[in-house]
Formats: sequence, structure tokens, C-alpha cells
Amino acid sequence: MLSTLSTDTAAPQALRVGHIVLADDAAALTEAECRQRASLELLRQAAIDEGLLAADDPAPDDGVLSEAAAEAIDVWLAQNLRVPEPDEASCRRHHAAHTSQYAVGERVQARHILFAVTPGVDVKALRLHAEQALLDVRSEPGRFGEVAGKLSNCPTGEQGGDLGWLTATDCAPEFASELFAKDEGSANVGVLPRLVHSRFGLHVVEVLARDPGRQQPFEAVRDAVAQSLRQQVWVTALRQAMQLLAGRWVVQGVDLDTAESPLLQ
Repeated sequence: MLSTLSTDTAAPQALRVGHIVLADDAAALTEAECRQRASLELLRQAAIDEGLLAADDPAPDDGVLSEAAAEAIDVWLAQNLRVPEPDEASCRRHHAAHTSQYAVGERVQARHILFAVTPGVDVKALRLHAEQALLDVRSEPGRFGEVAGKLSNCPTGEQGGDLGWLTATDCAPEFASELFAKDEGSANVGVLPRLVHSRFGLHVVEVLARDPGRQQPFEAVRDAVAQSLRQQVWVTALRQAMQLLAGRWVVQGVDLDTAESPLLQ
């Protein structure tokens, strides 16, 4: 007698905060989109809990908050995140340790392979395809141009993915933050060790050369240094606040601890 094989598959995991379902299938969204949606919903519920927003405010529709919810979240953040003003000594120490961060004219020569996220695309399958391409070109960097020509969804694929020389202002902010990153794992020449996520999709990126630009004295960049320190403190305060909120309303479908800031993509 022939045995019958079950064709049942595991049900997709929903993205949920408390009893609010933000997406029926978390895997259909990028990790950054899941973090952002979950974080905003935690803040929306916190605003309701503190009387800053009506209890009948509608849940986000496809990740889009109501205007009232967006305003209430701004008020909640202003009331609950305390960001002290950095003193001069702290600013000078930060500048001394990160002089390259405030250089003028920094450029990067790069090429990429774009896996575009378009309506209806299977994002999970696309990510697996991009990760395989990343593994291939990291193993054989000499094939980067060939792989770009075969797989890239960008017109530059015809030129082996060549983007030429870029400054930070030439790129989408989320792309520039990876291309011009200062951490040891990224500030190098060669294929970047992880996929770069942007509004256009997933990128495999190779840095061919870096021009560090001209160093600037502290006095010329004092305001920029102070703003950088304020942002660091704000991100830390936000992470701590999100951890507390996640203890009040259970989050399912994403790990908010995997990002430096759950609201920044």
C-alpha cells in the first residue's frame, strides 16, 4: 500500500505587537521594515497608554501611522528621551578619536550588484539569491564584473556594476552609511562582508579604492561633532526605551535587539 505524504507547510509567522497584527507574514518584509513597524507600534501603544493618543486610534495600515499617532509619538519621545548637551571636553575627545569622520572630500570608488525589491517579489527568496552572490564574489573577487553582468538589476551591470567615484551625497543615505562606514569591518577595500540594504533593494558592494579627503581641525567641525554625540546618546536612550516597552507589549516576528536603532533603516 502506498503511503500518503503530507503537503502541509508551517504557517507563516505574523509580525505582531501585543494583540495588533502588523503583517500576516513577517518574512514578506525586510528585517529593517519589521523593526521599524514593530518599534512604531510600541511607541503608538505607549502614547495611548499615557493619554497622548485616543484609544480608538486605528492600527497602522501597511506600516503607515495615522497623523495623530505620528504627532503623539513625537510628543512621547520628547517627554521620555533625555539627551544631555555634550561638553567641550567630550567633543574634543570624540574628534581626536574620529578625525577621518569629519574629513572633507572623502570619496569611494565602488561597484555593485543590485537585487531590486519590486512589487510582488519574494523578498525571502531574493535575499537568499543575493547572499549566494555575495558568497560567490567574496570567494572569487575576480568574477565580480561577470556576476554583475549576469545578475544585477541596475543598468551598471553592463559595465560590471561600476559606480565610479562617489561622495556620501551621491548616494541614498542608507547606502552611504554602509559605503562610508567607519567600523573596522566595513572601512576597507574589497567586497563588503554583508549585503547593503537600500530603498532600491539589496546590494553586493565592492570598494575598489578610497580617497580619505582632507582632515579638518576641531574648531571647523565643532557643531558637527556635538551633533554626532547628541545622536549617539539619543540612539542609546531610544534602545533602552524600546527594551522597556517590549517588556510591556510582547513583540513577535522580529528581534529589536539586532539593530543599533530600531527606527533607523
